[in-house]
Amino acid sequence: MSRKAFTAEGAVSVGPYSHAVEADGFVYLSGQTPMDSTTGKIITGDITTQTKQSFKNLFNVLKVAGLTSDDVIKVTVFLTDMNNFKAMNEIYAQQFISPYPARTTIGVKELPLGALIEIEMIAKRKP
Repeated sequence: MSRKAFTAEGAVSVGPYSHAVEADGFVYLSGQTPMDSTTGKIITGDITTQTKQSFKNLFNVLKVAGLTSDDVIKVTVFLTDMNNFKAMNEIYAQQFISPYPARTTIGVKELPLGALIEIEMIAKRKP
């Protein structure tokens, strides 16, 4: 199976991985933390600020792949504090329209570089 990789200027990799890979019409987006692409550092701020930045980074990757939030079919959210769920969910709800993508939210002990949140997505290219 062949893979096509996408790299977005508005997203940063902190390891040996692609921002997204396409296979068989599905585009798998690597998790994005709230990293500022100009500084290479996690932005300071609360979960609301960090959630917005994570989505900004993800949507930059979608754009490079020729996709939009309407093409997203599955989202996984990783939170270091489940007490942040409500605030994250309020920002999340603004990123998509109904019917919303399937989603899983997982509480984790920690994330790279001290991020409060990381989000990954799967999108499907229209035939």
